[in-house]
Amino acid sequence: MATPTPAAASERPGRGRPPRISRSMIAAAAHELGLEGLTLRAVANHLDVSISALYHHVSSKDDLMHLAAEYTAARVPLPQDHGQHWALWLSEWADYNRDAFIAHPGLLTQYLEGAISAEVIAVNVDGVLDVLVRQGFTILEADAAYQLVISCAIGTAVGAIREQETRAAGQPLGADHWEVLDQHPPDELPNLRRLHAAIADHGREPFRERITTALCGIATRQGLDWEPIRALLDDAAGP
Repeated sequence: MATPTPAAASERPGRGRPPRISRSMIAAAAHELGLEGLTLRAVANHLDVSISALYHHVSSKDDLMHLAAEYTAARVPLPQDHGQHWALWLSEWADYNRDAFIAHPGLLTQYLEGAISAEVIAVNVDGVLDVLVRQGFTILEADAAYQLVISCAIGTAVGAIREQETRAAGQPLGADHWEVLDQHPPDELPNLRRLHAAIADHGREPFRERITTALCGIATRQGLDWEPIRALLDDAAGP
């Protein structure tokens, strides 16, 4: 075998040469591609490297998804405590969760599968509870209030993501319900028929109204008058 020339030898990756890619580069590429339907092949192509090169930095598809989810979550601006009323604080966290999951549908799946670091979640939740406790909530009351608005936000995000998928497939909203209704006589499932007619005329209740209802309920549970809470939230929402 011929001895490689200096030029040929210089083309070989040296042992001390830094790798072409890193976990942070992989995470950024995955974020750019979007978590929905993300594959190792897509990331490798995006970075112009082989899949085997990725395996030097990520151990599996699950590892890639977890890495991408944390990278994406870290780039969504968190609500900031600047002394706002507890109702506004919870409203901001509800908006944060709903908007983040709708903007990045794949992030919701990863969140439900535990891909977001427990440390990150713990720090965020502690900060949320701190504001509520400082404004008179017991720790259990604070947790119940937070869980209520976050459940509402995540439920709304799930519905919005399904609607996005339905539109992307070129199907009318509620198509699955209409298929069921078409299989029943007109006098059956009357409430579902009325609901679809009402949604067609007026649309569903906005997310803002749902959160306002939840927050007014929290105020009542705390022994507070709910009407000032409603006025505060309406003012914050603007015209």
